[in-house]
Amino acid sequence: MNKIRYRKLRKYKYQILEDYNLNTPLKPEKDIVASYIHLTMNGDMLIKARYAWDGPSGPTIDTKNFMRGSLVHDAFYQLMREKYLHIDQRDAADKLLQKHCREDGMSAFRAWIVYLGVKWFGKKSALPNEEEQEIYQAP
Repeated sequence: MNKIRYRKLRKYKYQILEDYNLNTPLKPEKDIVASYIHLTMNGDMLIKARYAWDGPSGPTIDTKNFMRGSLVHDAFYQLMREKYLHIDQRDAADKLLQKHCREDGMSAFRAWIVYLGVKWFGKKSALPNEEEQEIYQAP
C-alpha cells in the first residue's frame, strides 16, 4: 500500500501532513500550478503538505483503504472546479479513485460501488461554481 500521512480537521475533515507525489493518467495540455496542487503535462502530480480535503463523500465510511483515493480524487475535482482541467477528465479521475482503492486493499465490489457513486452523482462536485468564480475575477 502506498501510504499517506494525514490528520483529522474540523472543517474539511482531513489535512495531508507531507507532500504526496504520484504519476497519473491525467495529462493536461500545460503544467498546472495551483496553491496546493501541481500537475505536469506528463501526469506527475504533487499534492503539497497542508492540503485539506473532505475525505470520502456520500453514504460511505471513511476507511484507510479509501483515504488516498479520496485525496487524489478530491484534488482532481478541485482542479476541474477551478477550470485548470476540463470536465471531460472526470471519468479518468473516477477510475483512478477506483484503482487506488483496490491497490489499498478495498474489495473489488466496494471499489466498483465507489466508482459508480462518483460516476453517477459526482458531476456537480466537479463543475465550476460560477458565482464563486466571480469573486476571484480581477476588476
